[in-house]
Amino acid sequence: MREVTGAQARRIALAAQGFTTPRPPGGSVTPRHLVGVLDRLGAVQIDSVNVLARSHYLPFFSRLGPYDRAALDRMRDGAPRRLVEYWAHEAALIPPATWPLFAARMRAAEVEAWGGMRRVRSEHPGLVEAVLAEVTDRGPLTSRQVEAALAPDARRSREGWGWNWSAVKRALEWLFWSGQVASAGRTAQFERRYAALHRVAAPAHRRAWAARDTARTEAEAITELVKIAARALGIATEASLADYFRLTRAQARGAIAGLGADGTLHEVRVAGWRDTAYLWAGARVPRSVHVEALVSPFDSLVWHRPRTEALFGVRYRLEIYTPAPQRVYGYYVLPFVYGDTIVARVDLKADRTSGVLRVPTLTWEPEAPPEAAAALRRELRALADWLGLTDVAGPGLPPVRSANRPE
Repeated sequence: MREVTGAQARRIALAAQGFTTPRPPGGSVTPRHLVGVLDRLGAVQIDSVNVLARSHYLPFFSRLGPYDRAALDRMRDGAPRRLVEYWAHEAALIPPATWPLFAARMRAAEVEAWGGMRRVRSEHPGLVEAVLAEVTDRGPLTSRQVEAALAPDARRSREGWGWNWSAVKRALEWLFWSGQVASAGRTAQFERRYAALHRVAAPAHRRAWAARDTARTEAEAITELVKIAARALGIATEASLADYFRLTRAQARGAIAGLGADGTLHEVRVAGWRDTAYLWAGARVPRSVHVEALVSPFDSLVWHRPRTEALFGVRYRLEIYTPAPQRVYGYYVLPFVYGDTIVARVDLKADRTSGVLRVPTLTWEPEAPPEAAAALRRELRALADWLGLTDVAGPGLPPVRSANRPE
């Protein structure tokens, strides 16, 4: 079995995730660049927390530098859509061609969807059908628009349906999970806009979307998902490959065996890792890499926390839901990658009222080199400019004047 050092594994992972590709010169990021990042990663997680920026914007910034967020919105919200939403790794943006691969998850909504979604059909007879008809006829619509449209019927049959906003939302989410409707994008308030499948899928993808249950077997679809994960990770254990698209270990294991047999994956041993790892056949193994990037807590580089710890020697956890007195590193903490490893944890907040990118807490790892401080300042300045903030300030960090600050 091939031996891989821990340093090689880090470099493989960073290259596979797109961190070693040079950033385009300032202001020259195009839709092609954005699509390239999504195709490389396979999925970009969505989260509603907006203390810094919506999480799906950040992975593109980490790899490309400053870009027009409105361009990404247009690719999601307007035809022909070049990225769509589904429950891939949590809610995520994915290429339209990947959507049909989740057909088994859609069929299994009765058992896999959250409890409130599953119960809505029994608790509110007729509601799901009424919501589906409304979205099919008039979509794209937000949940509030669907509720407003059906409100007269709701009042007449209130006793039968026990109508309320949350029931409509649960019905829509059930339809979305089960693949009966899709997301046509988001509003400025980040509300999902639901629509019939044919209104969301571009003509080139409509046939595949419609034939998702017959085009391939469940095993074939899972193999494709594991292949996407393996390419995006470069080197990973069975657990990490399964986690990427929230598959079970058993599902991933079967796919890994097939991909190993055809030479797509190679079994390797990584120094210091307990479990066997699998190397993507096309993975680059750079002799050296130099990265300077702040990484979102929802970035696929750090999705699987055990992998993050194995790769970088850093036990990284999201503390958003931890009571403030018990937080160790802060509320919205971004790892800072310098060279080929994580050297700092940076708690960030966009103070839009004051126009300041605030750093409430900055924690350096013990082995962080002194020169990483200047690199972090450069990255914070670029982030502030991109977010339209004029200054960067925080404990242990002198104010960093942004190019956006008026003279």
